[in-house]
Amino acid sequence: MTKAEHELSFEKAFERLEHILEVLNSSHPDLEEALKLYEEADALILQCHKKLSGAEKKIELLMKNRNGQLQPGPDQKPLTQDMQPNL
Repeated sequence: MTKAEHELSFEKAFERLEHILEVLNSSHPDLEEALKLYEEADALILQCHKKLSGAEKKIELLMKNRNGQLQPGPDQKPLTQDMQPNL
């Protein structure tokens, strides 16, 4: 399974995070199970953060282009570009 196939949609990842929180808060799993859930939650939080950041950057780019020339792509939708983080 590739990384792209393993990633959940934002909504599914968030739903899974809510479930993990319920389990940790209500059923009091043993230490080993709690650690597994915590690790999964940590990965899901990172995945959700990346998706939200990407969406935010695309929206910023679209808003900036409203004041100038909006460049449509081959599908006639506004062009977007991935923003590289400042290192």
